[in-house]
Amino acid sequence: MGRPNWGHRRRRNRVLVAVLSILAIAATATAGSLSASAQNGGAEGGDDISHSANMRQLANIPKQPPFDTVDAFGTDIAFTGKHAIVGNYSGFVIYDIGKPRKPKIVSQVICPGSQNDVSVTGDLLFLSTDSSRSDDSCSSQPQPASEKNSWEGIKVFDISDKANPRYLKAVETKCGSHTHTLVPDNAGQAAYLYVSSYSPAPDFPDCQPPHDLISIVKVPLADPQSAAVVAEPVLFPDGGNPGRPGSFPDSYTTPTSGCHDITAYPSKNIAAGACMGDGVLFDITDRERPKVIEQVRDDENFAFWHSATFNNAGNKVIFTDELGGGGAPTCNERVGPTHGANGVYDITGAGGQPELAFRSYFKIDRPQTDEENCVAHNGSLLPVKGKDIMVQAWYQGGVAVLDFTNPAKPYQIGFWERGPFNKNELQVGGSWSAYYYNGYIYSSDIQKGLDVLDIRDPRTNSAKRVKMDELNVQTQGTYPG
Repeated sequence: MGRPNWGHRRRRNRVLVAVLSILAIAATATAGSLSASAQNGGAEGGDDISHSANMRQLANIPKQPPFDTVDAFGTDIAFTGKHAIVGNYSGFVIYDIGKPRKPKIVSQVICPGSQNDVSVTGDLLFLSTDSSRSDDSCSSQPQPASEKNSWEGIKVFDISDKANPRYLKAVETKCGSHTHTLVPDNAGQAAYLYVSSYSPAPDFPDCQPPHDLISIVKVPLADPQSAAVVAEPVLFPDGGNPGRPGSFPDSYTTPTSGCHDITAYPSKNIAAGACMGDGVLFDITDRERPKVIEQVRDDENFAFWHSATFNNAGNKVIFTDELGGGGAPTCNERVGPTHGANGVYDITGAGGQPELAFRSYFKIDRPQTDEENCVAHNGSLLPVKGKDIMVQAWYQGGVAVLDFTNPAKPYQIGFWERGPFNKNELQVGGSWSAYYYNGYIYSSDIQKGLDVLDIRDPRTNSAKRVKMDELNVQTQGTYPG
């Protein structure tokens, strides 16, 4: 989602965390047995669920106090073992998903600071803070980025005890951490975090223009409290895309001042960056010195390069366009099928000179109302041998599963969605992230909590046999096929 203009500072290394252990809260089971509070959105909004014949909801856990306000957005998801960890503007939530039909909350950690995107490796959890705070503690207050002692960046937690996570370390980064990407080193001794941030301003002491860089945080796994920024590589020495003026609903292109999201494919030493006005490929052979090896623009149709997903072979990539910053109704005839969509690219070329070759756009074809924010957002692959199949969140457009094996003709396999969160006016809601993990789709709904979905289709059923111990979607692994 788009970034507000806020700022940064590191205050201390260890901070006490308020943890709410809610062991007794189980899923509200199936859609048919949802409680009234789980069904009803703002004003007269309701679930009004619609879905394809091959997809259904298995469970939902509504957001629980104090994360149950409309401003406490549910955000990204990371998986470790039998647990899903979901970020929230107010902190993060750890779910036990050992029984997908009956997930339950293990703990809630109060630690305000949007977006609180998460990643995990072993017993370590990393949290992105991209709102200017008074300090690095979990009791901090909002503070203008124009004040030098403001803080934002990366927080590190020990989650060896899922019911009682411990806050270990804070690392300040320039312009904060809107998102981050975990990239393991080749020796298995450290994790690198590629920190994406943007929106510099002359009056922000810690977020100065042109900010054409990312921050790289190195976390020694045996000593995570020594985590520190080790590099700030400049990606766009020419300043990147200068942009094209305009605002939604008109066509525009956002000027590049950093990246929004990076997806790494460590085993292939490549990464794809969605960097506002630019889509890029990186060579990440040297983890501390990523190099831009290809750059592409689409000023006609892409307003904001938001995220990227490789296929399993690493020879295709889907970039998403977050037209309207995630808060606008773009899934309608007025906006059309090529804005706020996916762009599907082949990676061609030889001799270490890859090229991004555009093949097609994909956008859901279910018209949404003017009261529903809807645009291409976060998704992951389904591990289907020989096929390129992806599940993806579309905010209030719901969850879609698409096949892009033929990059020129991607098509939808299935979908699941709710009606408007508020039928009287647009309130931001819907699926922020929808990821496939060990046989099921998990969707983090901004307002409705955690959904567990099931797809049963001959084209995807083989994915249920692939099991993973850990999943950070922006750190792609390889599956057989």
